[in-house]
Amino acid sequence: MPQYSIDPNLKQPAYLQLYLRIREDITSGLCPYGSKLPSKRYLAAETGTSVITVQHAYDLLSDEGYIRSKERSGYFVCYKEGETFPVASPDIIAGYSLSDTGIVSGGGAILPGADYGASGAVSGSTGFPGTGSSTGFPGTGGSTGFPDTGRSPAPDTSTEPPTPLEISDIPVRGPIVTPEQERFPFSVLAKTARKVLTDYGEDLLERSPNFGTALLRETIAQYLARSRRISVLPEQIIIGSGSEYLYNLIVQMLGRDRIIALEDPSYEKIRLVYEASDVRCEMLPMDREGIKLGALYKSPASVLHVTPFNSYPSGITASASRRAGYIRWAAGGDRFIVEDDFDSEFSMSTKAEDTLFSLEPARSVIYMNTFTRTVSPGIRVGYMVLPAALAAGLQEKIAIYSCTVPVYTQYILAELIRSGDFERHINRVRRRRRVYAAAK
Repeated sequence: MPQYSIDPNLKQPAYLQLYLRIREDITSGLCPYGSKLPSKRYLAAETGTSVITVQHAYDLLSDEGYIRSKERSGYFVCYKEGETFPVASPDIIAGYSLSDTGIVSGGGAILPGADYGASGAVSGSTGFPGTGSSTGFPGTGGSTGFPDTGRSPAPDTSTEPPTPLEISDIPVRGPIVTPEQERFPFSVLAKTARKVLTDYGEDLLERSPNFGTALLRETIAQYLARSRRISVLPEQIIIGSGSEYLYNLIVQMLGRDRIIALEDPSYEKIRLVYEASDVRCEMLPMDREGIKLGALYKSPASVLHVTPFNSYPSGITASASRRAGYIRWAAGGDRFIVEDDFDSEFSMSTKAEDTLFSLEPARSVIYMNTFTRTVSPGIRVGYMVLPAALAAGLQEKIAIYSCTVPVYTQYILAELIRSGDFERHINRVRRRRRVYAAAK
């Protein structure tokens, strides 16, 4: 078993350092499937930390499906050998990759101080790191077409071992706390709306750029970097009026001739919207860890629409092994994953789940989320993040569509996020959920 230590010179908390080290050893195969981890007391003594610190790290690993506890036996690795995937770098995951100017580093820099014109484009240098182009995305050489992926065939997973708990054994989830307790404070929303009217005046009457205002796209990029460990440029983000509108844009970008695989069970409107656009859907069975990989690899689908965290109505969160399996499936050909990250902000975990996009941000994952749960269903605003290498080519296919969200609404959301009111509300709801869960 590897030895672990805590570096007091790092900005990362001790529990997060320990979590990252153990997770790296698990995904690299150093701690193979079924191996036992050191006891909490032993590891606390070895690292010079408290048992509570080790417990926190183990809880995060357990929540994400890397390890599993057995009563009176300890903690064992349950991340299956052969499904390992090179996860996002510890610097990005820990959320401490900040430069002296506050710019988040990673695959694409975020430029919060950039100057934006009325068109929504960044003034000055608008190129992406390493592209040698003013408009290209990494790996495209400035082209707006689809680059050659050079992907190798995916491994055969038809012999995937059965899991002990089937979807029929998992109760369909109900509300965790009452809607009133999760409602965004109206007084804060009203105050923000008045401030936006005062600050921006007649500028709010201007037409929005097709993919959304620069202000909201930049604000969302910064928010995703600090809350979901997703490092993207504002130009990769598209704003639209809710999930259904974005689903239709996805069909326009990827084409109607594709088959889209969905979770069974899943939110029924997803299937209905796709079928209304003449797209064939295939429902894939789930177990307690997510969609069964054997069914996914046998499916003729080339697009997987999945809700990895707290899928509705099953409440299932995909395990780390299963998320890695999704990524490997997408790497096996002309395939895409639509990651519907609905409800993820209200996770009761102290550390956000790894998104599929953060694991593979370049080519195959389209990330999407809305403000329906976090602010209000009445504010019909959602957004999607396109993979860096393909963003320009995908955007070209939907360039004729105007943004369906008024500038006023976009600026209100940007102000809510920038002021901190948005994340304060999320933290309040998460605390209430933890108290509710502890009292059950």
